[in-house]
Parts: sequence; C-alpha cells; structure tokens
Amino acid sequence: MQSISQRSGVGRHRKVNTAQTAKGRIALVTVAAGAVSTAGVGGATAAQVQTAPEDTTKTQTVDFKQVSQTSPLDQVSGNIQNAVEGAQNQVDSAVAATPQILTVAETKPVQNLSEQLNTAIQASEARAAADEAARAPSVSRPAEGTFTSGFGPRWGSFHAGIDIANSNGTPILSVMDGTVIDSGPASGYGNWIRIKHDDGSMSVYGHMESLDVAVGERVTAGQKIAGMGNLGFSTGTHLHFEIHPDGNTAVDPIPWFQARGINIS
Repeated sequence: MQSISQRSGVGRHRKVNTAQTAKGRIALVTVAAGAVSTAGVGGATAAQVQTAPEDTTKTQTVDFKQVSQTSPLDQVSGNIQNAVEGAQNQVDSAVAATPQILTVAETKPVQNLSEQLNTAIQASEARAAADEAARAPSVSRPAEGTFTSGFGPRWGSFHAGIDIANSNGTPILSVMDGTVIDSGPASGYGNWIRIKHDDGSMSVYGHMESLDVAVGERVTAGQKIAGMGNLGFSTGTHLHFEIHPDGNTAVDPIPWFQARGINIS
C-alpha cells in the first residue's frame, strides 16, 4: 500500500473569511470618517488587513496625523479682512493728505464806510503830528527872570533880541541841542555865546558874567552854559537873547517861543 505524505498547509489555498474582512473594512472607514469630521482636513494611512494562518483575520491599527486646525474658509476670511483693513488705511491716509476747504464767511456791505474812513484819516493825521512833535527839537527857556525889553527899534537903533533881567550869576541855559561856535568877549555884548543848533538855527546870548562852555563843545537843551551878568553895553544885570531860525537873520523870540509852548513875557 502506497502512503503519500503531505505537508500540512502546503499547496493548499488559504480560505478568506468574507464576513470578517468586510467588518474590518467597515471599521477602517468609520475611524477615518470620524477623524476627518473632527479635524476638518485629515490624512489617514491605508488600513492593511492581514489574515493570520489557520483562517485568522487580523486588523492593523490605523494611524493618522492632524494636518491643520484652521479650515480653508477661515484662512480665506482672514485674508479678506486683512485686505479690507489695508484698503481702509490707504483711504484714511489719502483723506488726511487732501487739503481741507475752509468755509469763508459771507461778505456783507460795510455800514458807515465814509465815517470809518474819516476816523481812520484823522487817526493817521494825529499819529503823524505826534511823530513830528516827537522828532522836533526840545526847547528850553533861556533864563528865569523879568522880561524888560522886546524885539524891534529902541533908542534910535534896532534891538535884535529880548532882555530878561535877574540877579548876577543866574543860570543861562541853551535853548536847544547844538554846538558852541563862539564863547568869549564880543563888542557891545561884553561876553557872548553863540550856538549852532541841529535844525540849522542859531541862538545868541550876551552880557554874561561867566562862561561855562568852550567853542566846539556839544550842548543839550536846558544845559547851563553861563552865568548872568552886566558886561558890555548894559544898564543892569540881564540876559540879551537872540534867535536866528535860518542861521543868519534874527526874528522876534517871543512868538518863536510861543510856537514851542514857552511864554516869556
């Protein structure tokens, strides 16, 4: 009797359990679907199903990795929001750089225009007069005392000035700023002083007992230049004063002083 030896399982087809295989695939799909629905976008590796010897079916564990926590819709929404904000910033910058138009008040006719013009003219004239007065030379009274003789013909001759009498040594003052051109003895005057003033006029002082300034010296209005005396052709202690506005011709000092706010008589 011939005996035939066969290896167990060798050359024999392996039987696949259809039911078990189907269950494994369903489990794989269920796990993958759950991962996708939870993470949004997920990746899962293919499940490999192996059947163990002796018709035993084994299911391999499925590993998956979360790809992203942000959905594509969220990313698109964020990009749109950033673009809107950037555009708004550009608009705001353009508006800020645009020149603003100022509102101009409505022009209305000026009432009493003629009266206002006259007032402005008067104010301008007043300012001009004040400025002229400020720039005018300061004038001082030449001496304190009693007016004793005026300008004009006297005793068969012409008296070219005025006389102011007082005690010997009474201060004689320069009537305006100027420069001394004569200081010393002079015929008929005893001693005299002549001052050339800044406006071109010249003043003359005579009969002084003492002289306080020298030729070429600069003097100011009200400065003491001499002491009153009784020298020369004189009948008593007094000051003989003359004023020559043009530097050569004598005029009556009384109205000249009055025009400058000084009363001599």
